[in-house]
Amino acid sequence: MQAAQLAEDYPAVSLDTDALDAARLLAEHRLPGLVVTDASGTAVAVLPASQVVRFIVPTYVLDDPALAGVLTESVCDRVTHKLRGKKVRDVIPERLSNVPAVAADDTVVEVATLMARLRSPLIAVMKDKHLIGIITASRLLAATLSDC
Repeated sequence: MQAAQLAEDYPAVSLDTDALDAARLLAEHRLPGLVVTDASGTAVAVLPASQVVRFIVPTYVLDDPALAGVLTESVCDRVTHKLRGKKVRDVIPERLSNVPAVAADDTVVEVATLMARLRSPLIAVMKDKHLIGIITASRLLAATLSDC
């Protein structure tokens, strides 16, 4: 199976989208991440849901996970406070500042290798420098496990 056969249309946000709106889109549609585009509509990054989830947890709890059990702050307030006034460009992880991409004729193993190596929940599928769709980790797993 080739990457083009797995590629799907997928929601995108711009670098200047409000980060809280992007978080809501991730939550409402239960997406593993979002494709981020520049002003011209070119895909430039991936915003994984896991990156946004990090805003739920205060830095001091990340440093000392034992404190998580005593945290009483409202999660909603925490996320809202951390994302308010930020743009998507402010919360994209540096390692995903370029959209991981494969060629339309790449194999499932090539897609899986890139996804695993970069720890990206999304991979862009390109043909002649044009985005033809996105492959999510869950789509990739579904396709590979359907043969089992």
